[in-house]
Amino acid sequence: MTTVTPSATSPNPATPSSGASHPGSTSPATGAAPERKGNGEQLTLGLFIGVPFLALLAAVPVAWGWGLGWHDVVIALVMYAVAGHGITVGFHRHFTHGSFKARRGLKIALAVAGSLAIEGPVVRWVADHRRHHAFSDREGDPHSPWRYGETIPALAKGLWWAHTGWLFDVEQTPRGKYAPDLMADPDIQRVDRAFPWIVASSMLLPAIAGGLWSMSWQGALTAFFWGSLVRVSLLHHVTWSINSICHTIGERPFRSRDRSGNVWWLAFLSMGESWHNLHHADPTCARHGVEKGQIDSSARVIRLLEKAGWAYDVRWPVPKRLDARRVQA
Repeated sequence: MTTVTPSATSPNPATPSSGASHPGSTSPATGAAPERKGNGEQLTLGLFIGVPFLALLAAVPVAWGWGLGWHDVVIALVMYAVAGHGITVGFHRHFTHGSFKARRGLKIALAVAGSLAIEGPVVRWVADHRRHHAFSDREGDPHSPWRYGETIPALAKGLWWAHTGWLFDVEQTPRGKYAPDLMADPDIQRVDRAFPWIVASSMLLPAIAGGLWSMSWQGALTAFFWGSLVRVSLLHHVTWSINSICHTIGERPFRSRDRSGNVWWLAFLSMGESWHNLHHADPTCARHGVEKGQIDSSARVIRLLEKAGWAYDVRWPVPKRLDARRVQA
């Protein structure tokens, strides 16, 4: 599959966006009429963000005073790894940027695995992210922390918007403009339509596994708490931190048109996504952690898939290309 990331048009990455457009009008930045999000969808979104987040807040006292068995740890880690790499390897590096091509079975598996993260259907996720790259940190970017300006109060408001607030915007990225290839793919359309069923599976599978493993209702309940609620919320906030934290702080060894930075302490949990400056300097590169010692488990997964023959035409880092983008001291 070949993906095309729309090119940006403004040379100034620091220009804050007003973030406003009239309902039903054509967006001046994207040049297309935005899609609309209904009240029911916003309510559902709030529940799937709020309830797991409450579980995340309760995780420490629950582990201390009630229960965290090794069954729960294994189930939560497996679900986190599968769903997380479904997002990073599948939704992001494959479907959004075309960092590699995938055989049909792998393509479908990546779309399903990414959907398990409950971050939205695959076509919606990809459309939003392609739009982000087209207008990164400028007007038209759906989740820039610089949206309201550069003062401390404006940045505080912008960080909230970039992390979570943008998800509740009633105006949505036009999928036909930003993801026409996925909308024309019958396999991806089936996975996209099956998203509610995949969400249900993502929430129920840990409980089923925990109950069968322990042969008890308590095992099912604790596995649901850790493997469903806590896992979903942690993965959500790690993903959203790439939007907020990695566009506000971090080292910038490579030239990019925005304020993307490398945040090392997020690398393990984000599976390599927090080497964000390189990603924005070279978006189609299959490895984000290109320097020695930079953890990037997503690149490792892609390498294994390539060796198995399931992934091909992988766009690995090219030293000459990296050097051309490197900031000279």
